[in-house]
Amino acid sequence: MIKASVYIICKNEEKHIRRVLESVKDFDQVVIVDSGSTDDTLNIAKSYTDKIYHRDFTDYADQKEYAKNLCKNEWVLNLDADEELSSGLKNEIEQTIVNNDADGIEVLISSMYLGSFNKYGRFIKRIRFFKKDMGSYPKKLVHESINFNGRVKKSKNFIYDYGSNEISTHINKINSYSGLRAVEKFEKNKKSSFLKLAFLLPIAFFKSYFIRRNFLNGKKGLIVSINLAFYAFLKEAKLYEFEILKK
Repeated sequence: MIKASVYIICKNEEKHIRRVLESVKDFDQVVIVDSGSTDDTLNIAKSYTDKIYHRDFTDYADQKEYAKNLCKNEWVLNLDADEELSSGLKNEIEQTIVNNDADGIEVLISSMYLGSFNKYGRFIKRIRFFKKDMGSYPKKLVHESINFNGRVKKSKNFIYDYGSNEISTHINKINSYSGLRAVEKFEKNKKSSFLKLAFLLPIAFFKSYFIRRNFLNGKKGLIVSINLAFYAFLKEAKLYEFEILKK
């Protein structure tokens, strides 16, 4: 067994959770924090671990901090229920534990979209494997990330993300996440900008399609870049909506 704990937060992930649990079945501990699944998620999870906890959802950062603190091992790995740990990254994790040549790994994340994983452009990078006592989640409603104090090395291998394969799923996430980001900005007394409303969408598209080289991914790269640009616009538009309707 790999001497590390895995923690996963989830709700209604019967479509994906078996895949991620299968990919980490040789880890010493797997902790699942569920926020009220009504499908077959928990029944599937029970065949892999008995460390299953219920906690009403607060926000992503708070939920993950709670799950992380339930882990018993020095080393922890965070995965989402719709992800999968690659065998190559698993080997990197094992070597890091043995060699103790870093306190955390900044991991490459490749997303499946319209049936295949992106091959070009810039990949998302997150610290996902680390010594538990060296990392924590600061308060954040969405796009949570670890505040980390330690030696970090970069992975050569991937976590695979299956959660946004379909356009409708991607759009639903964009709608949800843009609202949460607008709430964060509004609560910090940030104001919407006419210039951002006017120019953020084309600038965000240019950045995604050209600077991050999504044009190399063909039609899918074009669709992704347009969606991401709309996400950038929605965050600003919803902030303006809060200013008008929530005062």
